[in-house]
Amino acid sequence: MTAHSPEIKASGTEVTQAFDEFARAFDAFRDTNDERLRQIETRVGTDVLTEEKLSRIDRGLDEAKARLDQLSLKARRPHLEFAEDVKSARMTPHQEAFRSYMRSGEALALKSIEEKALSVGSGPDGGYLVPADAERDILRRMTALSPIRALSTVREIAGGQLKKAYAASGSVSGWTSEAAVRGQTATPVLADLTFPAMELYAMPSATQTLLDDAAIDVEQWIAEEVQASFAEKESQAFVVGDGINKPKGFLSYPTITNANWSWGNVGTVPTGAAGAFAAANASDALVNLVYAVKGGYRQNGTFVMNRQTQAAVRRMKDGQGQYLWQPPSSIGAQATLMSFPVVEAEDMPAIAADSLSIAFGDFRRGYLVVDRMGVRILRDPYSAKPYVLFYTTKRVGGGVQDFDAIKLLKFAVA
Repeated sequence: MTAHSPEIKASGTEVTQAFDEFARAFDAFRDTNDERLRQIETRVGTDVLTEEKLSRIDRGLDEAKARLDQLSLKARRPHLEFAEDVKSARMTPHQEAFRSYMRSGEALALKSIEEKALSVGSGPDGGYLVPADAERDILRRMTALSPIRALSTVREIAGGQLKKAYAASGSVSGWTSEAAVRGQTATPVLADLTFPAMELYAMPSATQTLLDDAAIDVEQWIAEEVQASFAEKESQAFVVGDGINKPKGFLSYPTITNANWSWGNVGTVPTGAAGAFAAANASDALVNLVYAVKGGYRQNGTFVMNRQTQAAVRRMKDGQGQYLWQPPSSIGAQATLMSFPVVEAEDMPAIAADSLSIAFGDFRRGYLVVDRMGVRILRDPYSAKPYVLFYTTKRVGGGVQDFDAIKLLKFAVA
């Protein structure tokens, strides 16, 4: 959405039509791929025209899914317009002061409220806190757009970092009867995992005409403007971030063959071929990946990959001739692979030699996102006249919290 035009909310009819279009695209894909497989069985190779047709349908399937996701998201968004009298009647003093600051730059009331709340860093240099409702709206929208945030455990913190203790030596326990003497257990070896919150910023702009328009809810407007920017940056960091001034992505930790797995490393399972699935029994690699995850994690497992990789696994069948990848069964549902949900994360690497292009596991237990309380806004009407800039910041961190909960498929011989 630009500063000059309100976001148009998708209708239920549009979403239904997009879902039907996606279902038809998958039917066409399935029929064409079945024809390709029949050609492989009866000829030396596949017909070039069939391969081109399948690739074209495959791209169309991805485009239909992207359109469906976009419309489904828009259908859940609130309108920016609101009834002035109803809205004003239920606004808190913080919301009224924030609205005045956003529209006119008047900060006296907002500064007074934050001083009473003993807010740290408020004022012209640090910006002002958005109201709690607006902050929750921003986080809710980011969850809808950020695939790893939606899968992970999210903790809100008041300080600059979260420290979490873990037993590097494993659990210390034993069996005993009610009246038996308890033997002394070994002393656990404890260590800390630290998750610092790094600063993430966006700078949406608006004309003064838009800000003067009483029909625009400025809290929803700012949430709409920063959501995509925040979600895009943090989504990338949660996957491949190096941990320097940003969260550490789960692909940035040391990796090790799962047979030799140890704490602090992420286990990998090979496909059996460099930069590809094995020529024979290609789906065995996916089965091995799923069963590399322990049962307690596997039951909540999710596949994570980008759209190109998903297109590759979409062609695979099981021993009964059923496709391993299945489209969403209803609007708002997810595609599945071997009955496990599939989440698209475009920051996952494409298939290449030694690439870690597919992740599987219980991300709720495996990855932790930390949100520092408070989203701040600094109004700048001078730097880009006639536009007003809103320097918006939030602090977020992330990293692996359980190294046994996530496994990676490595496109390599071993």
